Amino acid sequence: MNTPIEDLRAHLAPIDDLESAAAVLAWDQETFMPDGGAEARARQLSTLQSTAHERFVSDETGELLDRAAEAVGDADPLDDDASLVRVTRRDYERARRVPSSLVATLSEATSRAKQAWKKARTEDDFSVFAPHLERLVELSVEKAEAIGYDDEPYDALLEEFEPGLTTAEVADTFGTLREDLVPLVDAIADAPRAERGSSPRAAPALDDDLLRRSYPQQKQKAFGEQVLADLGYDFDRGRQDVSAHPFTTSFSVDDVRITTRYDEEYLPSALFSMIHEGGHALYEQGIDPALDRTPLGEGASLGVHESQARLWENHVARSRPFWRHYFPQLRDAFPDALGDASLDAFYRAVNRVEPSLIRVEADEVTYNLHVMLRFELERGLIDGTVSVDELPARWNAAMDDYLGVVPDTDADGVLQDVHWSMASFGYFPTYTLGTLTAAQLMETIEAEIPNLDAHLADGDFGPLLDWLRTHVHRHGRKLTAPALLERVTGEALSADPWLRYADNKFGALYRLGERA
Repeated sequence: MNTPIEDLRAHLAPIDDLESAAAVLAWDQETFMPDGGAEARARQLSTLQSTAHERFVSDETGELLDRAAEAVGDADPLDDDASLVRVTRRDYERARRVPSSLVATLSEATSRAKQAWKKARTEDDFSVFAPHLERLVELSVEKAEAIGYDDEPYDALLEEFEPGLTTAEVADTFGTLREDLVPLVDAIADAPRAERGSSPRAAPALDDDLLRRSYPQQKQKAFGEQVLADLGYDFDRGRQDVSAHPFTTSFSVDDVRITTRYDEEYLPSALFSMIHEGGHALYEQGIDPALDRTPLGEGASLGVHESQARLWENHVARSRPFWRHYFPQLRDAFPDALGDASLDAFYRAVNRVEPSLIRVEADEVTYNLHVMLRFELERGLIDGTVSVDELPARWNAAMDDYLGVVPDTDADGVLQDVHWSMASFGYFPTYTLGTLTAAQLMETIEAEIPNLDAHLADGDFGPLLDWLRTHVHRHGRKLTAPALLERVTGEALSADPWLRYADNKFGALYRLGERA
């Protein structure tokens, strides 16, 4: 006879299989599906996702949870069985509030919206996407009302990505960060650049022209995939393809896929995208296999997930030790583009700070301003203070206010991100939450691996990956993001570690000295 926990696992496993099958179809939609398949794919995804939802919210799930809860009692927060009951109960109670018909309708609408977004972006025509976005906003508000919230509907949507976090808390964290971030951006903009006859204290020119030379796609792919393998990404349990917007998706711990997009005249676009998505994939590949086919077999939150991507992309791949190891190999791969370049010039180029139009290609310092802009706009879409029709104009005005640059096209503006076509309202804040979390984790990592820079300079990423696997990856969703961070670092989330990191790194690059 099975135990109550075994019965619960047996019930949940095929539900997870349905969700994984839907994820495979969604991955194919972004990579290989012909445009003509959009309508059929929308129906297929709707069927799979609504069926999985109906099975999950059934009375049988509730009964199995009750029996399992009685069996496990009060156990350690990291106990597999107790965690499974606790997390599944939280998901179950939330999901029960959303009608299966709404799940099906939202699934079909997002599938169509993604195709419309692709067309709109290609044709630089927001009007192609606008009616789809209006429908997604309407359905998302309906979903928020069904779930319920204390203060504003955005809370219910944010909860899906960051359990336990409120909109007001995000706004407060962002406000605190912005107080120090804007002066840093201004100080960098005002820093004197070294020119003939200038002060010897002036910063060396951070020119990124060498990144804008000819970089053939196949060579970018070969170099990037070698780096991914070195970092620890297992290509026997994953693959990389091309999509309009880079992403990572997981069907199991043994099938975690990433995508990128290439620009043959701008090296960082694909290279840092690969490493960013590789950070997500390393997390998924590192989850304890015992948690597979259960609600625990995912990242703790989207913010924690993003912390892994930002940690590898920025703290590792934009560091001097990293390029001490890889720059000779990169120069060998692209002799025409980099034959006359030095390590120091390349390091400065990949860390240049300059307000820009595209979030995924933004530097570390201004990146968070892109996120804050999107958070404010989508919060307005959900509470009704921003209409879809005025979104392009509001976007451009916010870009001017936050970054001092305005896009010439909607393709480089309001249409540049895929998230709204997926109805992922509440997702954008996780990028900055992840950035802050990465810096906080890195302070602890550097204290516990004091020779980390030497390992990176040798191309030895094992100690770092092992640390992350032990302290973050293997736990899956057993702990919420706040509980995980407190357990690992001993502190609640704070902007201070990232601000210290940014001040140290960019203060040295731009010779800022002490800032008030």
